[in-house]
Amino acid sequence: MLSAMRKWWPLVAVCAGTFMLLIDVTIVNVALPDIAESLGTSFDQLQWVVDVYALALAALVLGAGSLADLYGRRRLYLGGLVLFAVSSLACGLAPNAGLLITARAVQGIGAAAMFSTTIALLNAIYRGKDRGTAFGIWGAVVGAAAAAGPILGGLLTELSWRWIFLVNLPISLFAVLLTLKVVEESKQRGAPHPDVPGIAAFTLGAGAIVFGLVEAAANGWAEVGSWGPIVAGFVVLIGWVFLELRREAPMLDLRLFRTSRFSGIMIGSLLLNLAAFASSIYLSLWLQSILGLTPLQAGLVFIPLSAVSFVTAAVAGRTLTDRSPRIVLALGLVAVGAGALLMARVEGGASWGILVPGLAVLGLGVGICNPVVTSAALASVPRERSGMASGAVNTARQLGFAVGVAILGSVFASGTTRALTDAGAPDPAGTESALSSGQAQQLLGSVPQQDRSGLSQLLAAAYADGLRDVLLVSGAAGLVGALLVVLMVRGPSPQQGHGGDRRQEGDGAQGVGKHEAAEDHRPGRHEAAHLPEHEVPAGAPDPDAATAR
Repeated sequence: MLSAMRKWWPLVAVCAGTFMLLIDVTIVNVALPDIAESLGTSFDQLQWVVDVYALALAALVLGAGSLADLYGRRRLYLGGLVLFAVSSLACGLAPNAGLLITARAVQGIGAAAMFSTTIALLNAIYRGKDRGTAFGIWGAVVGAAAAAGPILGGLLTELSWRWIFLVNLPISLFAVLLTLKVVEESKQRGAPHPDVPGIAAFTLGAGAIVFGLVEAAANGWAEVGSWGPIVAGFVVLIGWVFLELRREAPMLDLRLFRTSRFSGIMIGSLLLNLAAFASSIYLSLWLQSILGLTPLQAGLVFIPLSAVSFVTAAVAGRTLTDRSPRIVLALGLVAVGAGALLMARVEGGASWGILVPGLAVLGLGVGICNPVVTSAALASVPRERSGMASGAVNTARQLGFAVGVAILGSVFASGTTRALTDAGAPDPAGTESALSSGQAQQLLGSVPQQDRSGLSQLLAAAYADGLRDVLLVSGAAGLVGALLVVLMVRGPSPQQGHGGDRRQEGDGAQGVGKHEAAEDHRPGRHEAAHLPEHEVPAGAPDPDAATAR
């Protein structure tokens, strides 16, 4: 048995990787203007720097869990760490946007390998009260990563944007060495092989749709290069549905969607990340490119979102555990939508302070949703599908972020171009492209001094119009998500019918520290980590489910 001091080192090893991969989601947005200036990236390339990481994580996290069950969770975690470190080095040294995007995709693969094993590793290492303590600390680390991301990103970008990636190297080295020393291997007996065809089809279909949406933002919807990939992506996803329905061990059992309860929670999860986080790329560009804030100052502006979300989740985890997830999720999504709509008051002459009330309300909504969204999904499926439901929530949320960034890119481009055209700008499309790539200051520097004041006002007003449209769509997505949750998440949960209780419906972030997390009860699948990217974790599965085998 591990000594009182030594027994927590495996937790440190797991939390180090978790902190690093989540920091890398939130840290990038603040650095986008500097990346654009350094590499001369276009708007669609900036979108891919953000999107490709989330897309890889969304597509591969379920399949990575199967690999961990089959070949060993420690082995896959170490492989993910090494891959993440190597790709981080490639990101930090990238001489052009193409290599940076490629390296970010590989980063996402490594992140999926790590993220899919964290819960299973802790669950295999700890027992009893120690397990509850481990999950409580793990949850706090996730929340700290969300809060620290923008600030750390601003600090590192003050040195160079490359340091937001290079900082991963010492953390990775520490995590690898510690994992080799203190984490024991664990596998699942009889685990089937991963659903490689299903993973490939889902990745190809989702990637094609996101690619088409990004191209539409850059080139318009009239181009076949915009709508063609979207059509092809939907065709591939339809084929994926038929493929999954016929496989004995699919990456995702689509029969779970027969219940409106599970479907509603998945839709709500997707729209939560779309409404709450997809607009952050455009907010960051506005703060730095239009208002002239430094990366650090821009990162500090997001503190109301991170801080309120973190505090609210801690309180909600204690006070909302016995409430219906239908009501809690709906309230949270309403707050997310309201926060985005509050920020939509932005106009050409506005300062960063106009965002603060909206960011705080947005953080309130995120903090309300986070403690219950995954546990609500777990309670909506039979216990033997708990691991799959947990992974499905993570996939839905990451996919919502990736698709949201792409959709809002088209919204932003359309709104900005319209404003420039109405103002009589000589080259609306070219000016919009420069604005969306964070090159407002370069545009100002290209005209005579006496013309800069008028051009500055024009650019600020045009960007504000595009940003306002982005925030209006984000707000609408949150409100629509709330409505769908109210309409669809009805009836008793399957786990209640098997001796479950209301605690399963509302188990929250604090519940991670109260109850033990169960390993996956479906052969070949395990508990995938809960998202993400910028939030405190959702509740762990009910410990009583361990008897459902």
